[in-house]
Amino acid sequence: MKPKRATHEADVLVFGAGPAGIAAAIAAAREGQKVSLIEVQNVIGGVMSSCPGMMLGSGYPCNKSIGGFFEEFVSRLYHHDPPVAERRACSLANFGDEVVYDYEYALSALYDMLAEADVEVLLNHIPHHVHVADEAIRSVEVVSTQGCDTFVSKMYLDCTGNGDVAARAGVPAQLGDDRGMMMGVSLTFFMANVDWDKAFAESSDPYYERYAEEGIEKGRLPRTLPQIYMLRGFRDGTVFFNTVTIAGVDGTQSRSVAKGTREARLQVMDLAGFCREEMPGFENSYLTYIGPTVGVRETRRLEGLYRLTYADVAAATKFDDGIVACDSPLDEVFRDESMSYYSHEAALPPGEFYTIPFRTLVPRKIKNLLFAGRVRSVDAKAFATGRGMPQCMAMGQSVGVGAALANAGSCRVQEIDTKLVVERLLALGVHGIGGQPL
Repeated sequence: MKPKRATHEADVLVFGAGPAGIAAAIAAAREGQKVSLIEVQNVIGGVMSSCPGMMLGSGYPCNKSIGGFFEEFVSRLYHHDPPVAERRACSLANFGDEVVYDYEYALSALYDMLAEADVEVLLNHIPHHVHVADEAIRSVEVVSTQGCDTFVSKMYLDCTGNGDVAARAGVPAQLGDDRGMMMGVSLTFFMANVDWDKAFAESSDPYYERYAEEGIEKGRLPRTLPQIYMLRGFRDGTVFFNTVTIAGVDGTQSRSVAKGTREARLQVMDLAGFCREEMPGFENSYLTYIGPTVGVRETRRLEGLYRLTYADVAAATKFDDGIVACDSPLDEVFRDESMSYYSHEAALPPGEFYTIPFRTLVPRKIKNLLFAGRVRSVDAKAFATGRGMPQCMAMGQSVGVGAALANAGSCRVQEIDTKLVVERLLALGVHGIGGQPL
């Protein structure tokens, strides 16, 4: 028997329950909108779930909090009894402070925030067809185990990371850099029962290149792993690894992601064994958790009303419609084996920051669609300076507010008064925008 097709209605429909989508959904709901949040996976969190324990970097430009949703979220973790997160200095140059946290408590806090805002959360729901007419999305067909249902909304927010909904709506996009190459994907993992004092000696290289070289010489590690990037986890004796990286994976293609994940898992097992047998402090350690899939850094970048350039970044441009402050370095991770593994060159002089303009989250034509996160309109080099989870949360919060304003004014997204967006974000505690200091 063919399942009956149902129609669901909302004021704001958000696709993608990662950092950007969660912040967008909560922000719109708090502005009085009826919100549904649709996620293709069986858990919320985005990269926080695919790479559990991934540090929240970029939330403290110039050593000050960006505020807003990010600050509210991490404050819940800081003030939990006992605390389940802490602010630490990043071991890498130019990155500033980051938030280290217990990822299970962090996800629970996000679930709580969504419930408190009365956001409807739908997991295992995949957007299949986007119906567009007269430069507006009229409906989206969504597939689940219950069948194919139709979702109708006044406003649609694409926070999927890959820009799936916007691309299907006809928004032009660039895949990867000018050669079409995307940053490498990484599979993260934890090891436990590690002696921190031995593993993180004072003279330690943050990338542990010497041990990586030894592993490669002995044939125990692949040549694509010239550095071992690891850092203390939130719990005593745990170590988080963000170092197994695979080039050439297209994050928009499920077969490519599955193949990359399989290859990365083999490398994780080899590296974990190498750590136990060759690296100080790991003698009694064991592997505790591997991410369920590789974390994807870059796929589509959508075309918006404005394309942020690296020249804007280098000039520390603070736009009138800026919605989040950034001072991150060029966080490049190799797109192919011909380039260096990592590049963390400072993009700005110390004490300077730039802002991401709201216009980079607005398409040129579709009148009831906004997007947020790593899909924003930006060139490849500038993209590498503003893709942290806190920045994505801020972008999500801004489009949630923008969607509510568009609905209230019955206007096209291209006509949203960005001064009102900035004023509302300032009232919500966002720092470093609208001419205000961090």
